Amino acid sequence: MRIVIAPDSFKGCLNALNVAYAMRRGVQRVYPDSVIEMIPMADGGEGTVDALLSAVRGIRIEVNSTDPLGRPIRACYGLIDNGATAIIEMAAASGLTLLSSWERNPLLTTTQGTGVLIRDALDRGVKKILLGIGGSATNDGGAGLAVVLGAKLFDAQGQKLSQGGAALANLVTIDLSGLDPRLEKVKIEVACDVQNPLCGPEGASAVYGPQKGAKVEDVRVLDAALQNFGERLSKLVGINLLELAGGGAAGGLGAGVVGFLGAKLRPGSQMVLEVANADEKIRHADLVLTGEGSSDFQTAYGKVPVGVAALARKYDVPVLIISGSVEGPPDFLVTHGIASCFSVSEGPSTLKEAFMKVEEQLERAVWRILTVWKLGQESVTKSKKLPLGS
Repeated sequence: MRIVIAPDSFKGCLNALNVAYAMRRGVQRVYPDSVIEMIPMADGGEGTVDALLSAVRGIRIEVNSTDPLGRPIRACYGLIDNGATAIIEMAAASGLTLLSSWERNPLLTTTQGTGVLIRDALDRGVKKILLGIGGSATNDGGAGLAVVLGAKLFDAQGQKLSQGGAALANLVTIDLSGLDPRLEKVKIEVACDVQNPLCGPEGASAVYGPQKGAKVEDVRVLDAALQNFGERLSKLVGINLLELAGGGAAGGLGAGVVGFLGAKLRPGSQMVLEVANADEKIRHADLVLTGEGSSDFQTAYGKVPVGVAALARKYDVPVLIISGSVEGPPDFLVTHGIASCFSVSEGPSTLKEAFMKVEEQLERAVWRILTVWKLGQESVTKSKKLPLGS
């Protein structure tokens, strides 16, 4: 029995690697002689570097950078492929979790720290950058990142723009002549799992601004600022960034990296599966286990389990989702090639209690589910051996 375990993290309580270990223990209780491949997953947000470094051989690089408010911090990224590829998650330097709740203000926060990580990777001679843009604290369209890499942004008086999303309202001139020339020789792929445009009711400011600390009036200011930014950068680079699907990701960074850096936006789970060589592992599997903290209707829209299932479906390998919680009937997942969806919950409990017990419950859930799965497989095998008419 060959089983691939490819879960996302259970956000708030278990990272993807620990989820995979718990699942593996459950598998071994039912199939002690099975061959198990673990592929800890991520979608480009926090945990992407850890997931990929655990899946392929690589090293962690720690550098001096700045947080979303420009304060000095130490931040990490990963190098794989013998140093040819950098894995950078913007959350490491420009993430929401780096700020206390009262510090969150997308009018002022900046992506400059992420630019520092990219510049360091260029200094180390990378040929490819995989950039995860989930979990951002920013709404500056990637302007801070671009300035670190050599772009110049000016207002009507010819003064350099200050940092933050609100300042983009004053943007008049963008000068890319000083952009780091090494960027032209580096392929940049961006893990982006949302389709939101840059502006408007479904845009970066309206949809994600409030969770970053934006008040109602702030959202209006930020949206107008990104509109101005998007129009001017689009005209300069000859790409309609205002209509770009995913342009509103990470406070407009999706549009910014395409416009400033010529990056390509890709589904995050697809990127991780590719780097981890999951195709080769899944094609030879008998069963795939995946999961996430909470599975609901949103799971069908590009979340990790569906990305894993899409790959398994190519080879007719059955997929089971085992998640922290499951909301609503799992019928909507059937069309994505998922056999069924299960919760690890063993009864009523508080959220705190559930977090404390999730690792043990996950192991037991896998054990129970695969026990039934094994009985079903054995029953099918026996029925095939029976003579016709018996």
